[in-house]
Amino acid sequence: MKYIAALFTIFIIVVIVLADRDAIPPFIKDLYDFENGDKFGHFILYGLLNFFVTLAIIRALPNRTSSRVALSVGLILALIVAAEEFSQQFFSARTFDLIDLAASFVGLLVGGWTAWQIKKRRSSSG
Repeated sequence: MKYIAALFTIFIIVVIVLADRDAIPPFIKDLYDFENGDKFGHFILYGLLNFFVTLAIIRALPNRTSSRVALSVGLILALIVAAEEFSQQFFSARTFDLIDLAASFVGLLVGGWTAWQIKKRRSSSG
C-alpha cells in the first residue's frame, strides 16, 4: 500500500505542476469536460489520495489508534490542499475556486473515512 500511496502522491504532484503550466494533455482534460467535471475530479483525486495515504500510514503505525491516524493525515492533507488551491491565484493558467476547495475537502473526508472503516472492520473481524 505504501508504494501505491507514494505513486499516487507523485501523480497528483505531476497533475498540479502540469495544470500550473497550462500543460494538461487534451485527453486528460477530456475526462472532466462536463458540467462540474473539475469538482468531480477534485473529489475523486483527493479522496483517493487520502484513502491510499491513510491506509499506508495506518499499516505503518499499527500501535497507533487508526481513527487518530486518519484524522491526522486528513488534516495535514487538508492544509496542503488548501495551500495549493490558494496558490492558484499566482498562476495565470489557474483560478482559485472555493467550490473546488470544498469538493477537495469532501473527497478527503470520504477517502479518509473509507480507509478508517476498512481498518476498523479488519480489526474487528480478525
